[in-house]
Amino acid sequence: MSESAMDLGQTKLDYFEDMWKLESKSTLLSHIKSNEGGGRQALVLESTIFHPQGGGQPSDTGFIIDRQSGLKFVVVDVRLKDGLVFHYGSFEGSREEDDGELERGCEVCLYVDGERRSLNSRLHSAGHLLDTCMRDVGLNHLEPGKGYHFPDGPFVEYKGTFPQDQLQTKQKELEAEANKLISIGGKVSASVLAYDEAAELCGGSLPEYISKSSKPRIVKLGNNPGCPCGGTHVANISDIRAVKVSQIRMKKGFTKIFYNIGS
Repeated sequence: MSESAMDLGQTKLDYFEDMWKLESKSTLLSHIKSNEGGGRQALVLESTIFHPQGGGQPSDTGFIIDRQSGLKFVVVDVRLKDGLVFHYGSFEGSREEDDGELERGCEVCLYVDGERRSLNSRLHSAGHLLDTCMRDVGLNHLEPGKGYHFPDGPFVEYKGTFPQDQLQTKQKELEAEANKLISIGGKVSASVLAYDEAAELCGGSLPEYISKSSKPRIVKLGNNPGCPCGGTHVANISDIRAVKVSQIRMKKGFTKIFYNIGS
């Protein structure tokens, strides 16, 4: 198919409403055979439960099946571009010269790899939990920055530093506080809210990059203040299981906290 992105509208992000749904149905908007990335193919759908890479979180993987033909499309990467979600991959068992082509409007079934989703959600949630714990260990003067929640080396970064002689103490306190909150547990929720309501849920303010005319999605871990986030998370804080703060580095006015989660 040759539709431009402008012709397709936007993909409805079903995982915004239900972060734990692993199977769903949708309608195909376009089957694209791209020249990018070695000519890989992509499916664009009306709605999706697949989380695209972004916000420091890797994408979901899994497969999509055309209900009529039974063709199985294996999803290896997912990206969000201009409001559309591109599911990249290939048809199972097919060769380049005989790859099928799905027709616009056909109904498809989506299946997300649950094990990968669970791991990514636990890593992402652990990063937000550490943000909460910074206040409890007296490091709330540090300004939150970027987070990296990939399995190969997750970390959260903050603008600002603290005395070097407190490093080991704060590392132990941070880990202990995180695991205390995990042991207590608490429901995790996500809601798309009006700006003022979202700001109130996040302690009275939102980051400057969020427009006052927007409706941000706010994730809330237990009774702790919420935070704007587009990722997937655990259903309960206890599902993180355990956090190990492996290292804290301070360099050029930034503090980077590396962590791991228990199996």
